[in-house]
Amino acid sequence: MTDRQPPRRRVPGPARPVRTARPGAQRRSGPGARPAARRPRPAGTKGSTPLRLGSPRPRLRMVSLGLTLVLMVFTVRLLQVQGVDASAYAAKAQLNRFVSHTIAAERGQITDRGGVALATSVDAYDITADPTMFTKKVTKVADAPEQAAALLSPIVGVDTATLTKRLKTRNTRYVRLAARQTPQVWKQIKDLRSTLNDKANAEGREASVLSGVLADPSSKRVYPNGDLAAGILGWVNADGKGGGGVEQQLNKQLSGKDGKIRYAQSGGRQVPTAGSTEQPAVAGSDVELTIDRDIQWAAQDAITEQVKKSGADRGYVIVQDTQTGEVLAMANAPGFDPNDLGHANSAALGNAALQDAYEPGSTAKVMSMAAVLEENAATPLTHVTVPNRLHRGDRLFQDDIDHETWHLTLNGVLAKSSNIGTILATGQLGRTQPEANRTLSSYLRKFGIGSASGLGFPGETPGILAPADKWSTSQQYTIPFGQGFSINAMQAASVYSTIANGGVRVEPTLVRGSTGADGKFVAAPKPKQTRVVSEKTARKVAQMLESVVDDVEGTGTAARIPGYRVAGKTGTANRVDPETGRYKGYTSSFAGFAPADKPRVTVYCAIQNATKGSYFGGQICGPIYKKVMEFALKTLQVPPTGAKSAKLPVNFKP
Repeated sequence: MTDRQPPRRRVPGPARPVRTARPGAQRRSGPGARPAARRPRPAGTKGSTPLRLGSPRPRLRMVSLGLTLVLMVFTVRLLQVQGVDASAYAAKAQLNRFVSHTIAAERGQITDRGGVALATSVDAYDITADPTMFTKKVTKVADAPEQAAALLSPIVGVDTATLTKRLKTRNTRYVRLAARQTPQVWKQIKDLRSTLNDKANAEGREASVLSGVLADPSSKRVYPNGDLAAGILGWVNADGKGGGGVEQQLNKQLSGKDGKIRYAQSGGRQVPTAGSTEQPAVAGSDVELTIDRDIQWAAQDAITEQVKKSGADRGYVIVQDTQTGEVLAMANAPGFDPNDLGHANSAALGNAALQDAYEPGSTAKVMSMAAVLEENAATPLTHVTVPNRLHRGDRLFQDDIDHETWHLTLNGVLAKSSNIGTILATGQLGRTQPEANRTLSSYLRKFGIGSASGLGFPGETPGILAPADKWSTSQQYTIPFGQGFSINAMQAASVYSTIANGGVRVEPTLVRGSTGADGKFVAAPKPKQTRVVSEKTARKVAQMLESVVDDVEGTGTAARIPGYRVAGKTGTANRVDPETGRYKGYTSSFAGFAPADKPRVTVYCAIQNATKGSYFGGQICGPIYKKVMEFALKTLQVPPTGAKSAKLPVNFKP
């Protein structure tokens, strides 16, 4: 193997200067010409033209133009946000930060005439929530609204679906989950929320499914006496408005004026250092009724017991001051407890004493007798021969009992409650029957029949009394003894108060006055007064009504009160069944006042459709009248007058 010498490296020589052609010189060609120097071609470019670098200026122009457009868009948007829409965005920011809601005014209380609370308000809480605190982002729980609703539902008594829907409300930071909950309910929710928050913090979560549950101070309507006077008071619905009775009638006065509050909120809590504004609520006025709680209780207890004993549909008792027209009691049976409307019988809601329209029967005969006396058609001693039957128009009339021909005075007609005798007496009110009808109708209107009582009570019926020229053939003869027209219980009581008040009708009243937020008592307007019959006529009618109770032949002996002179009248009328529109059962009633010679109190009782025992008014309503009247006279400290009754004769010898 021979040694090889390494190849000798070539050392490049000095570069030759490049010759440039002189201006105007021509390149030589031909056999003696020197070949021109050529640049080496890049590999792979055989026969192609050499590459040239592109100019960067067009690209720079495009980039500059794009950046300019983007900056212009941002600039225009910035001007719009800060200049044009600044207030709108500021408002949205405030909306998300600040919470506004209503401060409910404290509802005024309702008291009886002695200041005893019948309806009042106690501290309560509206359970509220911030829906933004129930999102998955905040709670780290996918179904936070559903879980919260399931926990709250059994506590606040609102179904889960409703609570879930409220907790998912969008675009708000305030919803009310349940109104007027007791302090005990709110404490239960707070304790549960605290426990869940501690658990969430232990798991590294900032909020639990109940973190967004809050409460606003409110008030709850309470009726301390349960069902006492419920028909008068009514109730307050879920929206805090009166749903019936005086609560509805005087809702605006009792409600007061709500206030407003606005405060900053963060994480479901109020920020104390942030500015807040508050418009205080103005409390409602306290309303004082004419009702006496004790007399109301006595009336309600008596009518409730008798309705149950008689198996009746319902009954009512009204007690009225004969001189002032003030209603001292208005009791209904069956009743309801406004504290627990969920278990109340819907048929018992309302005030039947004012809402029921029914034919009064013989208690209405007092108006017929007053008309006859006022028109000088007869006197209490006028003789009236009463046959067993009387044919008038298209009917054959009879009295409640079969009897031989009676020889009665006009006083006796009322004492024995003779339908036939009343027809004969009122027939003397005109030379013709149509004229007599018009005269009687005018007196019925003066007594308030066919018109609202004046109480202005929600749902009150004015009753039904057709114009005299529209009376049917039978109505001409049935209306004088209380059939063929309808009234409510308050109208019936007012008739007797009118006689007791010397013939002057004073519109009944339920409200004595109110005390506003300023502490000043404002008395209710004085009731309207109307002269119906003369004082002389009223006094004679009162004496005749005494015979109904005192005379052995009277129908109202069960209403006697030892030591007092009592004026009263029984009533037993055919009753129209509201379901069928046909006569079925009876309306039993008793009305009167005492002391008869110096009246102070009127009591009216009516029972609808008694199905057990007697249905005669004197037998089932007379004892109620006695019981309630005795209690009222003692409560009001009304002494007996000590005078002897007139003892008007009932019969005459032919």
